[in-house]
Amino acid sequence: MKKSLVVMFIVSTLAIAGCGQSGALYLPQDDTQSEQTQQQ
Repeated sequence: MKKSLVVMFIVSTLAIAGCGQSGALYLPQDDTQSEQTQQQ
């Protein structure tokens, strides 16, 4: 019984963590670094 509770807890935690996370994953570009390289 304990094993099923642990599995249910992990599954529900992953489901809650996934809520609201839509769209493609991306890394934001560092605008300050690109501006510095253009000025030099």
